[in-house]
Amino acid sequence: MAFRRDFDGAFTTLGVSGLLYNSDLLLYDRKSKSLWSQVMGQAVSGPRKGERLVSVPIEHTTWADWKKQHPQTKVLSRDTGFRRDYGRSPYGDYDQNGDIYFPLSFRSSQYHPKERVIGIEINGNFKAYPFVELFQQKSPLEDVLGGKQIILEFNLETRNGVIRDAKGNVLPSINAFWFAWYAFHPETQIFSNSNYGLHRRKTDRSMFPTSIGILLKK
Repeated sequence: MAFRRDFDGAFTTLGVSGLLYNSDLLLYDRKSKSLWSQVMGQAVSGPRKGERLVSVPIEHTTWADWKKQHPQTKVLSRDTGFRRDYGRSPYGDYDQNGDIYFPLSFRSSQYHPKERVIGIEINGNFKAYPFVELFQQKSPLEDVLGGKQIILEFNLETRNGVIRDAKGNVLPSINAFWFAWYAFHPETQIFSNSNYGLHRRKTDRSMFPTSIGILLKK
C-alpha cells in the first residue's frame, strides 16, 4: 500500500507507530500525530480522525519478477552496518500458517486466513479476488464493480496483480491476506468461479477494449 503524503497543500511524512488495529499496523503522520489505518487509508484517532489518505497504485511482487520486468532497476544495499539476514523472514512461517495473533472485528472461514487476495474499492463498493479462485482463470480477467469496467492482470506464480480501468489506467488496489481484508470490509463482494460465468454471459464484451498500451514517462 502507498499513499500521498500531502494534506491541504502541506506535506508531512508517515511513520510506523508500532500499534495495531484489527491486527494491522497503524501509521502515524509526524505533523498531526494522527494514527492511520493502512487497509482503510483513514485516520482512526487524532486531529485528522475520519479523514482519508489518497492511495497511489503500486505492484506487490517478488524481487525475481521485478528484476525480470526492470533489469536496470536500483535496489537498496544490504550493507546497512547492522548484522541481519535479509534473506530470511523474521516472522517464520507466518505467511502460511493459520495463526492470527491479535483480535479482529470480523472473521470469516470462507478461505484460509492467509489466502492472498487482491482487494479494490470503487464508488463505495469493495471486492476481493482470492488467488485460490483465480487459479481457475486466465489473465487478464474482465469484471464490473460499482458500475465501472475493470481488468485484472495477475500472475499466479508470484501471486501479484494490477487492476486497470477500461482506458488502461492502473487503479489503487491492495494485495493482502484474506483475514485482513475481511476484518475491515466484512461487506465485501468476492470473486468466485461459480458466479463469474454467469456474469460474463450478462456482460456486453464490447464495453472492454481489445488491447491496452501503456506508456510511462519519467
